[in-house]
Amino acid sequence: MDTEGAAERFVTADTYQFAVTLFLISEGAFFAFLIIAYVYFHGSMTSGPNAGNSLNPLKSGIYSVFLLASSFTVSAAERKLSSGHRRAFSGWLLTTILLGAVFLVGQGREYFNLYRADVSVSRNVFGTSFFTLTGFHGLHVLLGLLALCILFALAIGGDFQPGQSNAVRAVALYWHFVDWIWVVIFFVVYVWALF
Repeated sequence: MDTEGAAERFVTADTYQFAVTLFLISEGAFFAFLIIAYVYFHGSMTSGPNAGNSLNPLKSGIYSVFLLASSFTVSAAERKLSSGHRRAFSGWLLTTILLGAVFLVGQGREYFNLYRADVSVSRNVFGTSFFTLTGFHGLHVLLGLLALCILFALAIGGDFQPGQSNAVRAVALYWHFVDWIWVVIFFVVYVWALF
């Protein structure tokens, strides 16, 4: 009886991880096309707003640190759940949520400042490609934050038992993807603008 239960849990965990991996591969392909489009159009810019004269890499870099730190806190949450520390698990989840929210606020502030400087989606190719790429990423961060909030509410309600959780693992994998795809976007959009 125990052997069947263990096999069923293994297949379920493996199935969840496989499904999340396939989803992330498809999302990665979509981001790759957006990044390629941004790079392609970046070379065709001749006048008007562009990354070099419109973006603030330092300020965006500071907000990026918050997002990247959240990858470590979500990993800490997973470890705490595995070792049976449910209260610490909830604390690390909340920390992850706060770090992700700070990043989104920073992105919102950047968008507001760009709109005030008359940089918009319809202004030129830079605006279109920049807002499409970063906005699509921002949407992924928002969806990840919603998933983390659901996990946090369930954790507060005592729904997670010590050990591995397929739901927590799936959300953590998604969150790592969102964090690390930002590293690529940051270097392509912000660091490249410095050169």
